[in-house]
Amino acid sequence: MMLAPVGILLPGSVLQSDFFAILATFVAINTVMYAALAIAKILPRVYLGDLVPGQRRRLETRSIYPESDPDAVAPRRQGEEPEFTA
Repeated sequence: MMLAPVGILLPGSVLQSDFFAILATFVAINTVMYAALAIAKILPRVYLGDLVPGQRRRLETRSIYPESDPDAVAPRRQGEEPEFTA
């Protein structure tokens, strides 16, 4: 029958010490925190405003172009040529 060694790299007295137990606890907590942050970065962002119901639309427009009727001429963009109808 073959016996497994207690510590391959370190002697058994080091593995049983308080320092090693504290170090192992720190490494375990650090690993869990790192995994949680990695998973949180993968998931889509949640906005608090999406969870709270309510009206989120403005009562009036804040555009630089005032509201106009649909038959009005649309403003030209810089660099566009005017349309001529013949």
